[in-house]
Amino acid sequence: MRITARRGMAVAAAVTLLAGFGGCAQSQRQSSSPDAGGASGGTKDTFVFAASSDPVMLDPAMASDGETFRIARQQFEGLIGTKPGTTELEPLLATAWKASADNKSFTFTLREGVKFSDGTDFNGEAVCANFDRWFNWTGINQSENITYYYGKLMRGFKTGAKADQALYKSCQSSKATEATINLNSPFVHFLDAMTLPSFSMQSPTAMKKYNADNTTGKESDPRFSEYATAHPTGTGPFVFEKWERGQQVILKRNDNYWGEKAKVSTVIIRTISDAKARTQELQAGNIDGYDLVAPADQPGLKQAGLQILQRPAFNILYLGMNQKIKELSDLKVRQAIAYAIDKDALIKQVMPEGTVAAINFMPENVTGWNGNVEKYAYNPDKAKALLKEAGQENLTLTFNYPTGVSRPYMPSPEDIYTSLKAQLEAVGIKVNPVASKWSPDYLDLIQGDKGTDKHGIHLLGWTGDYNDPDNFIGVFFGTKANEWGFDNQKLFAALKEAREMGDAAAQKAKYEEINKMIADFVPGVPLTHAPPSLAFGKGVQGYQPSPVQDEVWNTITITK
Repeated sequence: MRITARRGMAVAAAVTLLAGFGGCAQSQRQSSSPDAGGASGGTKDTFVFAASSDPVMLDPAMASDGETFRIARQQFEGLIGTKPGTTELEPLLATAWKASADNKSFTFTLREGVKFSDGTDFNGEAVCANFDRWFNWTGINQSENITYYYGKLMRGFKTGAKADQALYKSCQSSKATEATINLNSPFVHFLDAMTLPSFSMQSPTAMKKYNADNTTGKESDPRFSEYATAHPTGTGPFVFEKWERGQQVILKRNDNYWGEKAKVSTVIIRTISDAKARTQELQAGNIDGYDLVAPADQPGLKQAGLQILQRPAFNILYLGMNQKIKELSDLKVRQAIAYAIDKDALIKQVMPEGTVAAINFMPENVTGWNGNVEKYAYNPDKAKALLKEAGQENLTLTFNYPTGVSRPYMPSPEDIYTSLKAQLEAVGIKVNPVASKWSPDYLDLIQGDKGTDKHGIHLLGWTGDYNDPDNFIGVFFGTKANEWGFDNQKLFAALKEAREMGDAAAQKAKYEEINKMIADFVPGVPLTHAPPSLAFGKGVQGYQPSPVQDEVWNTITITK
């Protein structure tokens, strides 16, 4: 299992982690080693994992996709991590932290003796260099499809259209073992946000040497910089070796890692887009594990003695609606689409066992979830009546969906599209299907600047990164976004107010109110919450599924 001491640091005493309210936190990890799996057959020295798609690139600050993050978690670390198998905060590069009374200033005590894999010291200066890098992005680097997480959570940059909304103010470091982050307004869940791979610490030396913020490469896209494609440099238990595009990424053990050294010397992340092919490769022993196991494949894998592990459902699949399209700017049309969807039929036809219908744009176990909202129960007659009232009895909509990908919330996009298409056509809505390759085409179309009025209804979703309602509905609806195409200042203001509240009970009530507001506004249709599955070979030990996919592989062993 991946254990609490995944980086192998001992501590003198355990203390309570106060995530957002001015308390101090110290490491609770205990030094120990996982079961080495030392069977008589010996152990393998290479762990091969099959991914459903290539990473977009290798700089986590410019990523929002799970495949990039999966690789990033092996090479990079943030100031704060999560306790294995949970969403609870745990020290990582910071051993302790303290928030000011107004939740606008956060001081981190930094772990000593840590170096980036290029030999650069990790210290307060490096922390400030990373925060200032993000804050100083300009031009294309502010695009939500390139720096999605920073833009959504930090709301703005030093310059640009949203400079007056910027949450980040400054970083101070009076000594190597301390850094203080100052904000312009309170953010109770700031510490939770720091567990995101996008806020990982990266070597200032390597970023400068390999032009990490390059805007002169392919299509002036910094995601194709020399740094982001060939020289990612962090403090984690593995280091980058090679990326064969469309084939695999190879990582090597970081023998100078500050914590618990990896048990395997090599990690290979192979790109196998076809779900059936991933299953066959595991059965043949050519890979050691893969994610997003199709429901129909699980019985056969279990019968063969292979392992199936489940992640708790911490995600949302939704049907988005772009209100830049005239017809979708009409509330009655959006309501009609909501009433046309039979979520139970969708689940029965194409979703994994254990999937539940969604009511809000976040799971029930997230603070602020509200079951007392308009649920738009399946009602095709009401859908037809609303379309008639809107003068849209002959409505035709573009339906965008991705291909060549499986996501935790969306195991088979093509099958989901087919199910929903039939339901929409049953109430008289004609569908014009537009399929696009997941990365970068689909994400660029739906979220990037190029797709503002070129997409209609669309499939997308989200796997939560930490337990905070703002990480779901704040990310979706906190500001104007190309995906949704609306400018609802009342909703934006409500989400901003909720995020900055310091009283937990009052904040919970506010988010419940906001979830009702969202349901009434119908920006899209929340569809399902699906439990993702992973499959592993018989000899794999030390892999502990995380609800937020914070899975680091230095404790994995493989018995031959």
